[in-house]
Amino acid sequence: MKEEFHLSDSQQRLLIFVGSYAEASDPGVYTYEMNLDTGELRLLDQASGLKNPTFLGIRQDSRKVYAISETTLEGERIGEIVAFDVDSGGKLSELNRGVTIRPSSSHIQLDRSGKFAAVSGYHGGNVGLVALQADGTAGKLVDERQHEGHGADPVRQDRPHPHSVTFSPDNRYALVADLGLDRIFVYSFEPESGKLVYQSEASTPPGAGPRHLAFHPNGQWLYSINEVNSSLSLFTYHAATGELALQDTVPTLPPDYTGENTTAEVAISADGRYLYGSNRGHDSIVQYAIDPESGRLTLVEHVSSEGGHPRHFALTPDGKYLIAANRDNNLLAVFTVDSDSGRLTFTGQTASVSKPVCVKPAWF
Repeated sequence: MKEEFHLSDSQQRLLIFVGSYAEASDPGVYTYEMNLDTGELRLLDQASGLKNPTFLGIRQDSRKVYAISETTLEGERIGEIVAFDVDSGGKLSELNRGVTIRPSSSHIQLDRSGKFAAVSGYHGGNVGLVALQADGTAGKLVDERQHEGHGADPVRQDRPHPHSVTFSPDNRYALVADLGLDRIFVYSFEPESGKLVYQSEASTPPGAGPRHLAFHPNGQWLYSINEVNSSLSLFTYHAATGELALQDTVPTLPPDYTGENTTAEVAISADGRYLYGSNRGHDSIVQYAIDPESGRLTLVEHVSSEGGHPRHFALTPDGKYLIAANRDNNLLAVFTVDSDSGRLTFTGQTASVSKPVCVKPAWF
């Protein structure tokens, strides 16, 4: 008889939600349960009917999942947001869907109240704000910001490419990483009016290409993983004004690596001691130690992602595991995280998922 998965004292399960590249006719959003003792992943449910539901937003308190998707409206391509309810068995039930920004969205992030979703338009150079209703359904697009200009790289940065939005710890600001412009835009987030109001901006080194952002638990440091030149930038963050100031930039690759590479995700351990980033090409997770006084980074090691093109990864809420989504060989790989050194060790536990792009662990 197969061993039952261990539940926490509160009887919550650690569920892993996965988004992927998919056609609408195929499964695209998946729910797994993680065995807290072994790291084993067990498939609970999968949902189809969405085209390229690559990124997900999770609201634990109301047991909702929001996926981006693509559709057409009046013959033109447009982004979609699809709301799901999650029952006690991890089953996904679609609540509703609505259109967002043209021509598509590449990322979704819920604000810290769970009342809005910010969607990023890599291809359109735009960012949208979607209201989420009290019953968990997706509401309408209530605001949109359009970026203009270009960056230093004539191929990758010929126009704006907002790749992600990150809300500040106090939920007052929405920070947009624009890969095409080498800039992080800071918008004042005004939930009463449903608006994003331009506040300020900061630049990465030319040709860096900021992709995703992560706040340090102290709220004073922000880290950007830069896709185009495979680097990590440290900014100081002034919570009162949202102002950013660049402090340092370090490589994500070993000095002897000469192959092609782009970066993807960045995450910080809950204790604030370690930072992790993923390399696509080198196919690794890089680990840095964070100086507790300055926030500067010191390399610890590179670990194989155990697959090709780790487009995303996530630390579990308890900090015990890291799950890497390797897109090119359709594989989720599970690693233990040493509680003292932060070092990663492959558990041997994997799950087969078609073209995984996003992995989101949450207690449900």
